Amino acid sequence: MKQIKGAKILLVDDEPHIVQFLELGLQNEGFEVRTAGDGMTAVAIAAEFQPHVIVLDVMMPGMDGFEVCRLLRKNGENVSIIMLTAKDEVDDRVKGLTIGADDYVVKPFSFEELLARIGARLRNQFPALFGEVVIGPFRLDDRRKEITYFDQVLELSPTEYELLKYLILNHGIVLSKTMILDRVWGYDFGGEENIVEVYIRSLREKLNDREHRLIRTLRGAGYRVDLP
Repeated sequence: MKQIKGAKILLVDDEPHIVQFLELGLQNEGFEVRTAGDGMTAVAIAAEFQPHVIVLDVMMPGMDGFEVCRLLRKNGENVSIIMLTAKDEVDDRVKGLTIGADDYVVKPFSFEELLARIGARLRNQFPALFGEVVIGPFRLDDRRKEITYFDQVLELSPTEYELLKYLILNHGIVLSKTMILDRVWGYDFGGEENIVEVYIRSLREKLNDREHRLIRTLRGAGYRVDLP
């Protein structure tokens, strides 16, 4: 996962050898990593560091992982929490998920498993780190130049991709043909404005938007995307 840039991980565990091992491994994968050996320190670091993912051990002296998780959710921290537990018991897993944890890993675990779970949480909750943005039923992957609509990858030409991306990112806003031409085709485009209509028609077909409820035409003004 070395392609992820800017992802921040907070490791919380009272066993130094585990923390050191995971810290080194995650840093080698390109993550920015902070560590904490107890719950109170973890809560303080989370508020300042603003991690994307917290890998949180359940069994710690003093404030345990469950209480840390409760405090983080109470404070409204926008973070994905993966809990580490030495017990493969349903009650512990249910308790963690009920109070706001997003996933769990049972000790002992492989580094590859934890890495995969971190990647899954980042992709689900922070798609922008992967060059992706989720807007309504659309997922835009700017690195792959792909747009997914209701879990279906649309077959788009490069121009169709840029046009649909522009419409989606500005959903709810009326975009004139001139604005669209300048943004998608460039200021020096010398063709006819009707080219916009041709591409809008093609997009509607690919989106099964026969009644023009998704891409609306406002006569004399332009086009507007209304998300379902």
